[in-house]
Formats: sequence, structure tokens, C-alpha cells
Amino acid sequence: MGIQFLHQLTGSFSQPSAENPTVAMVEAAFLHHKLRWRYINCEVAPANLAAAVSGARAMGWVGFNCSMPHKVAVIQYLDGLAPSAQIIGAVNTVVRNPSGKWIGENTDGKGFVQALREVTDLPGKTALILGAGGAARAVAVELALAGVTRIDVVNRSATHGEALVKLINERTPAQAHFRAWDAVLQIPPDTGLLVNTTSVGLGAPDDELNIDWSSLHAGTVVADAIPNPPQTHLVRIAKAKGCTVIDGLGMLVNQGAIAVRLWTGVEANRGAMRWALERVLGLAK
Repeated sequence: MGIQFLHQLTGSFSQPSAENPTVAMVEAAFLHHKLRWRYINCEVAPANLAAAVSGARAMGWVGFNCSMPHKVAVIQYLDGLAPSAQIIGAVNTVVRNPSGKWIGENTDGKGFVQALREVTDLPGKTALILGAGGAARAVAVELALAGVTRIDVVNRSATHGEALVKLINERTPAQAHFRAWDAVLQIPPDTGLLVNTTSVGLGAPDDELNIDWSSLHAGTVVADAIPNPPQTHLVRIAKAKGCTVIDGLGMLVNQGAIAVRLWTGVEANRGAMRWALERVLGLAK
């Protein structure tokens, strides 16, 4: 067939987009697997989202990621939603299916669950989730669908925390409860999984969650959704306690690997993706 000059296109729509490192890890996967694909990181203002989606359709894009502030607004421009994205009410990955329909997926929670399954069995576990924002919604729904039976949501805002609890109880098999975070948090002794979805630690490795660390025991699996820096205060404390620990960089890689699989059908090499992230974030040794 000779030399091919046409690439399959994917990318990301967000604002701001300049500090989004996803392009580095996804293009590393394309390069590793010798795929003639490209990932284009685009700055898209909310007023231009409809035009951006229409343009991607016109140019034959295979799909794209949506980051803030478009995860909910993009839904109106799609042809359908995957089951978990429908429950979560937000989309971070769009996939063009074989019939040409654009389907909204949410890989935030899926990447998290995939990382957890590599270190622990989820069915029957009890989870304590810190925070009640978009990341918490995605994580909580996917944990519930993966067999976690009880989810306690800890949040300063009762309105957001109780809304997430209501969603879990009404739309998933798990039982959820709200706990107000108005004092130093005591981690219940039966907690099998502790998840931080708050912004505490983002860009500030010494910022500390308001937790009584003496209540954290070695049998708890601890996961922090903060990708940069990956060695947050929570991660360091949990490792020192002997907990099984998953950092946010690993979760970010898993999310990207799932997106690559949804677009290309290829199981992406996560080692190559993580190395690319560590390099661009200045973490590579």
C-alpha cells in the first residue's frame, strides 16, 4: 500500500488544558504499539464545546477525552452513554462505535477499580471515601458495581455528601452512609478500603488530611487519587503503617490505558505510559 500519511485522531477537550499530561502517556502508548494514531490536546471554552464536538465528528476522530469543565455538558452532544457513565452522570471518554455512534464512557472509576483488583478482592469489602465531588461519584459507582457492599462517604458539605449517598443507594447494589467531616476523622476498624478523592495533597506533598493516623491499621488498602505528586502525605503515612497503597499516578495511567483500549482495541503497555508521565512530570529517576 506504500507510505500512509493519514493518522487516526483522538484528543482532549478541556479548559485549562496546558497542564494536562494525558497527551504524553497516550502518545507513548501509540508509539510503543506502533500505532499510526495521534492525540491532540485542545483548549476548548464552554461556549465552543458544541463546535469542537461537531468538528471532531467532521474530521473523523475516533474519540476524545473530556476534562473539566465539560464532563457533564458534553453529554447533550453524544448519541448514548455506557451504563456506569449514565449512573455517574458524567463522561470523560467518548468512543465512536462500529455503527458511527458516539458513546460516552467514564474511565475515572474504572481505572481506579482496575488498580485495586491487582492488589485486593473487592466483593464484600467496606470502603471509606473522602470527598463527594465528581471523582468520588465515579469511584463510588464503580466500586459498588464491582461488589463493594458498604460505602461510607465522608465530606464537609452535607449537601454533596448526602446526594452521593442517595445516588449509591438508589442506583447501585451497595449500601451507603454519610459521615460529616467536622472533626478529626477516626477510621472505623472494619474499613477495608480508604480512598482520598479530595484535592488535599495536589501539588503540595506535605498537606495533611484531618485524620487520626493512629486509627489507620495495616490491613486497610489505601488509595489516593492525587496524581502529582504521587507521594502524598497520605501515601507516605499509609506505607509507613504497612498498608497496601495505590498512588494517583497509577490510577491516571489505568484511566488512559482503558481509553486507549476503547479506541484502538489494543491493551496498552502501562509501564510505557507511566514512564512517560514520570518523565514529563519530572519524577523519573
